[in-house]
Amino acid sequence: MNPWFYSLMSVFLVSLLSFVGLLFIALKEENLKRILLFLVSFAAGSLLGDAFLHLLPKAIEELGVGLEMPLAILVGLLTFFVLEKFISWRHCHIPTSKEHPHPVVFMNLVGDGFHNFTDGVVIAASFLVSVPLGIATALAVLFHEIPQEIGDFGVLIHGGFSKERALFFNFTSALMAVAGAVFTLFLGVRFVGLMRLLIPFTAGGFIYIAGSDLIPELHKETNLAKSLLQMLGLILGIGVMLTLLLIE
Repeated sequence: MNPWFYSLMSVFLVSLLSFVGLLFIALKEENLKRILLFLVSFAAGSLLGDAFLHLLPKAIEELGVGLEMPLAILVGLLTFFVLEKFISWRHCHIPTSKEHPHPVVFMNLVGDGFHNFTDGVVIAASFLVSVPLGIATALAVLFHEIPQEIGDFGVLIHGGFSKERALFFNFTSALMAVAGAVFTLFLGVRFVGLMRLLIPFTAGGFIYIAGSDLIPELHKETNLAKSLLQMLGLILGIGVMLTLLLIE
């Protein structure tokens, strides 16, 4: 029962992060930007650290260096590419208001639901392989979710949702991680080989998120002091994953 306990506890904690969006309201915009600058770089470092220090070595151990592993990594990259294209598929030209929430809001909720489901899948799959790998992956997802949930909450507010409605829908979307974990835990008992492929799949997804979503955001900042803060965040994120590896 350990994988069930650890997986469900982890995805529930990740789901609760949907309420961190309240920082969007509580903090001044300038202060929030400073915090997000560091959080995004820290998240990028933790995702890359988990992919290269935990997931890929474990994938090599489980699958060897044949064709299966690089194909699974590429499928992970392509899957997250498709998810991102789906989220930004439609745009509305009618001005946003409370009576007419922007369709991109609904697309964001649907896409975020798929993304959260995938988070649940990769966390549970990692715990099925080993508890240390599951903890590292859950932390990498958690660090990534903090700035993402703040951003998602902001999208809902700007899309015309009230604060209460935005929190409700954001949390509902976040609970898809629980569904993803339960689905994987049931499936894992019957298809152990498939679970092994999910490890390099997860690595591909994490590399895509860090390289395509997070790092390009960091390049928009050219101020030297803020750029050094970004570098510190990246190093600390990788350092956390390295520390977990050494503790194992």
